[in-house]
Amino acid sequence: MKMYEMYLSQIQKYPLLDADKEKEIAAKITAGDKNSVKKLVNSNLRLVVSVANKFRKTYKVSIMDLIQEGNMGLMAAAEKFSSSYNTRFSTYAYPWILQYMLRFIHNKTSIIAIPQRKEEVLRRLSNVQAEYAQENVNEAPVSELARLCGVSQEELKEALDCLYTCTSLDTKCSDDGNTTIGELIPDFTYDPERNFFMEIAKSNIKQLVSCLSEKERYVIAGRYNFEGKIHAPTLRELGLSLGVSAETIRQTELKALKKIRKAVSEKRLELYTA
Repeated sequence: MKMYEMYLSQIQKYPLLDADKEKEIAAKITAGDKNSVKKLVNSNLRLVVSVANKFRKTYKVSIMDLIQEGNMGLMAAAEKFSSSYNTRFSTYAYPWILQYMLRFIHNKTSIIAIPQRKEEVLRRLSNVQAEYAQENVNEAPVSELARLCGVSQEELKEALDCLYTCTSLDTKCSDDGNTTIGELIPDFTYDPERNFFMEIAKSNIKQLVSCLSEKERYVIAGRYNFEGKIHAPTLRELGLSLGVSAETIRQTELKALKKIRKAVSEKRLELYTA
């Protein structure tokens, strides 16, 4: 925040321009005067700050990075501004500033939140990689990148683990342009084979518990959560519902399981196993 306040203090020294002065400067810009471009930009730096503050609460991006991107849009607008446009420069420059900021937000805003420290390392890494690529043909090794970034290799690798690529499921991926990525992802919500074996498993369970008494079936159904409840009943809860102790429920469960094992071992039940 201190840097932001210092920047605000610095840009206050540039005076605002009236409409006539803007036209005069625009004519010089058309004639190729670079100093006039600089003058027009400096006098409108406060406009960029005003636009950046609109995004400040909505997006978690650095305000100074956002201002820097907006200033690039401001410079692009100043180089193209002409007195023949018959409009104030701020009106002409606003869409340019907005475009550059929105592009920055789109590229930098993480769908998945990244810790601030790792985000700083990744931002530093991006600048280091760009500088290294200008001076070297080969890709920089991790050890060299870590040294240039001023962090350990382990910290750099942890930051790199946070990098990811997000692709829209509507992105076209076939030669004819009719197939999307989403259409290539298998849908497991309905699997005929899986559903078949699930029905077989249910049938097996019904056969297994058919040899039990009503009380034993109730205990087994509760203990193994046949109904798929969020909270499976405990021994004590089952005991309270039947008016017996938790130990009685435990003994009933053991007796029921013994019956089931005996029925299976005697092959009295025709079970299908996948």
